[in-house]
Amino acid sequence: MPVPLDVYREQVERQSIRNIRVTRDQLINAMGHLILPDDLLDNLGPAVSAGRSILMYGPPGNGKSSISNGIRDALGDKIFVPFAIEYSGQVITVYDPIVHSKAMVQEDDPHSLRRTGNRFDSRYVLCERPTVITGGELSLSMLDLVYNPNAKTYQAPLQLKSTGGIFIVDDLGRQQEPPQALVNRWIVPLEEAKDILALQSGEKFEVPFDTLVIFSTNFHPNEIFDQAALRRIFFKIKIDGPSQENFLKIFAMVARKKGMPLDEKSLVHLLKVKYPTINNVYANYQPVFLIDQMISICEFEGIPFQMTPHLIDRAWANMFVKDEIIVK
Repeated sequence: MPVPLDVYREQVERQSIRNIRVTRDQLINAMGHLILPDDLLDNLGPAVSAGRSILMYGPPGNGKSSISNGIRDALGDKIFVPFAIEYSGQVITVYDPIVHSKAMVQEDDPHSLRRTGNRFDSRYVLCERPTVITGGELSLSMLDLVYNPNAKTYQAPLQLKSTGGIFIVDDLGRQQEPPQALVNRWIVPLEEAKDILALQSGEKFEVPFDTLVIFSTNFHPNEIFDQAALRRIFFKIKIDGPSQENFLKIFAMVARKKGMPLDEKSLVHLLKVKYPTINNVYANYQPVFLIDQMISICEFEGIPFQMTPHLIDRAWANMFVKDEIIVK
């Protein structure tokens, strides 16, 4: 049976994302596989604990998506998600096995005289806090109710499915819709913690908006938003590329994980010969890319995994495309 909307509102308030307090240790544990600048957790911690919107921006390939997933992993607890809710006689399905990860629940032994304390309202599913991840495919229509004429029910939009959890908008600025239009759609929800949906009849109604929205973009915020929109995004955090010291730490960690022996001469060649050609701009994706390239070459040549200046040069050649005019 669907849960009446008023009852659902009360349930959302009891398990609100804004009630969560994420500690530094939880963030470190969730992102222990990432090498991050010392001050980044100082900025992320308050943002996540506030349960407010976050904009992460900076050059591509520096882990914005990985950090978003780490925030999701840091939440760690469980909530109750209704199979469906009901408003004005209309049924809106909420539970989605693609979005919601069902938690393990101990089943009662039918032969036992005593029941466990794991019983709860069977109109709900006990789930991990949900995470919706969208990228360039996100459109405004995905944020509206979808009517199923055969079942005569509505499908909840993405932001309603993510209630109590995280909504990640990755690669903001790559969508068909302008970034400003997407944020304009969320101005009221971000400010007032409520969203407005419309039935086929045109009747509009309010639903809770209890979601930690994380926008991730490679563009500078001033290029894609006006100041009114930026004001409504509570936290703005720049994700820069690593320092040379952190780059070497990432390189060594990836090499060890992939079984690639480090070679001092090759690393000196990389840092003193190759990186000056791009003004010593480091990115977090580059160690994985370079090492994977060298592994592929070694496997093709039938030689043991090794790191040499020559292999560094061959791997580097695939990381960038030289500017040139192609004669058609």
